Parts: sequence; structure tokens; C-alpha cells
Amino acid sequence: MSLERQVESFLRQLAIERGLAKNTVVAYRRDLNIYLAFLEQSQTASFADVSEQTVANYAQSLVQVRGLASSTVARMLAAVRGLHKYLLTENQVSQDVAASVKPPKAMRRLPKAISVADVERLLEASGPAAESVDSVASIRVRDRALLELLYATGARVSEVVNLDLDDLVDPTLVRLFGKGAKERIVPVGGFAQRALQAYLVRIRPALAKLGRGTPALFLNQRGGRLSRQSAWQIISDAASAAELQGEISPHTLRHSFATHLLEGGADVRVVQELLGHSSVATTQIYTLVTVDRLREIYATAHPRARR
Repeated sequence: MSLERQVESFLRQLAIERGLAKNTVVAYRRDLNIYLAFLEQSQTASFADVSEQTVANYAQSLVQVRGLASSTVARMLAAVRGLHKYLLTENQVSQDVAASVKPPKAMRRLPKAISVADVERLLEASGPAAESVDSVASIRVRDRALLELLYATGARVSEVVNLDLDDLVDPTLVRLFGKGAKERIVPVGGFAQRALQAYLVRIRPALAKLGRGTPALFLNQRGGRLSRQSAWQIISDAASAAELQGEISPHTLRHSFATHLLEGGADVRVVQELLGHSSVATTQIYTLVTVDRLREIYATAHPRARR
């Protein structure tokens, strides 16, 4: 069996037996194609010929030749380790040569969040508020609903564009499907509720007539499901209109959601549940952001904080 066919077999196992999300499998395929290109360049014709040093050399090449960040190398090496573990389980190799290869230590980066005031500027720039929508249909009503929902729920952009109408449990709750198709129910705040209602009543019916009856919540201008790329562009356009500095992405709203909740006194485990993190350790990095904010407030407000 060729290297490519063995990789495809592994990817099918991830999709069918482990139930990983389509986007995750696509990412695995992309990373493993780079690994296959490295093996081909080193004239390795069989996984049985791959040694621990081969895998270590691959990890080193990602840093030295491609100049990738340590976090990216760690992710790509995880795909390689998963592949070799699978090959051993399927008796296609005699040992797992990747198990002992460690990724480079990743620098701990704080999530990027923007202030509440900047979030409000972003939302206002994306489209009209529900109460100011006139009778003229505007695609920007959809854009405002999209951004309001992203910030109201802290959802990943892929989770929101994959929403169907039935996932609106009621006006106050939405059903999200995270990594590994893990389901969670998240509250929807009043601003997002009104923005969604304006979109569903005034804009979506006209868009739906242009398509083929998709159940998708957010539709594009041809009546099909809105793509992740389009959602990114909507946010980028709103950020430009709001004249916000730095890169503003869907994850900016997710990070801001978590940071603002913690600053408001929310328990970290509640935020963990809302974000759909499997481990509280992933969520706790946001507490570092709020500690910095507490230091800033203390330094400016306490009469004896300054030297």
C-alpha cells in the first residue's frame, strides 16, 4: 500500500470512527501532505523505513526551512504522531517511531481581545441596529445579526455558519456544535435576539427565495449557506469601517466574549462551558488577561499604588 493510501485510510478513520469535524480532517490532510512531501524528498518509500530520527528531522525542518511558529509545528507533529499510532494499531508498522518525538515548546500567547467600547463600534459599523431597520431590505442587517450572535455566544465562526434554523432552540437559546460534534446550549442576549429577529423577518425570506431551500440560518446573496470565508470578510469590512487598529477576526469576538465575562465576575468553569472547551486549563489563559486588567485598574485607582 502506498504512503498516500495509508494516510487516506487514517483520515477516513478520523472522520468515520472518531467523528472528527470536517474542518479538522481537512487540517489533518493538509499537514500530512506536507509530511508526505518531506518523506518523498528524503526518498522514503515506506512507513516501515521511517525512523525516530526521520520524524525528528521533519520537525526540525518545519522550524529551520519553513520558519513556522512552535505552536504550528506542535500541531503538525500531532498529526504525524496520530498517523504513526494508527499504523501501529493496524499492524502496518512494527513500532511507533513518532511517539517519543517532542514538539518545540510553544510560547504562551495571551488571546487578543478588544474593549467593550471597540466591540460596540464594530457591531455598529457592521449594520443597522434592529430598532433602526427600515422597510428596505439590506444585507447589512444579516451582517449585524451575525456579529451580534458571535459576540453574544462566544461561538467559533464555523459553529455559527453551520447553524440551521432548528438550532435556535427559542429566542433566548442557541444549540452549537463544537469540535468533535460536541453539543452545547448557549444563552443569547437581548441585543443579539433583536438583531436575529430583524434578519429572520425582514431579510432571510428574500434570500431564501434565491436558493434551494437550505435550512441554514445565515444565507449568502445567492440563497446558499454563508461560508466561513464570507463571515471573515464581513468582520474585516466592519473593522475597517469602525477604524479599529490591528487584525480583527471572528476569534477576536470569541476572545473578547470570554474576557469580558470574566472581568464581569463570571466563574471560569461557566465560561469553559459556554466556550465549549473540554478542559478548564484552556479557558484559564483568559484569567491572565483579566489579572493584567486588574493590575491596571489598581495602579490608577488606589491612592498608594504609585511609588
